[in-house]
Amino acid sequence: MLPLLLAITLHEAAHGFVAHHFGDDTAWKLGRVSLNPLKHIDPFGTLLLPGLLLLSHAPFLFGYAKPVPVKFGQLRNPRRDMVWVAAAGPGMNLALAIAAALLLHTVNFLPTGVDQWVLRNLVNAISINVFLAVFNLIPLPPLDGGRVAVGLLPNALALPLAKLAPYGMGIVIGAFFILPMLVHVNLFAELVERPAAAVINTILHLTGGG
Repeated sequence: MLPLLLAITLHEAAHGFVAHHFGDDTAWKLGRVSLNPLKHIDPFGTLLLPGLLLLSHAPFLFGYAKPVPVKFGQLRNPRRDMVWVAAAGPGMNLALAIAAALLLHTVNFLPTGVDQWVLRNLVNAISINVFLAVFNLIPLPPLDGGRVAVGLLPNALALPLAKLAPYGMGIVIGAFFILPMLVHVNLFAELVERPAAAVINTILHLTGGG
């Protein structure tokens, strides 16, 4: 729970910080540009949902924080800056995963008992942060990857993609959880699990944590 809490709250804080940097002070005025997890907790998405998944021994752990409000029209260059604001969340998760991988080197210097607790938290931090980054980079709004795609694609492609935002999460849920019940296909494994495993292996290789 601790790595998940940090992963999803700092993800949202990063959105708010970068939005403030580029001229939108909406989140700043609401106190959401903060590293304090309590500012970003959603009672259901941050606490109840992950807790239920843990108790039910679900094969994956998932959760979310309160989305940071961003008024893209207040950004100095809305289309360009939207890309940076959207990418900040997954970028924070990848930075946290790298930091956790580097901290693996400190485990051998910790007292017996504490070392295993820290090790488990660091391993969980790496996997949770990478999975959140990869999931959020799926190029479908309102996910961060969708907003990045809308900001980078030409208008002929960006405008139809942007119109999918109200239906994006429904499409994701249908593709990942309902479609496998109907046909023998596992899009979650193809689009999230396998890319995430590749990213984790790369991080561990580069940091010497493997």
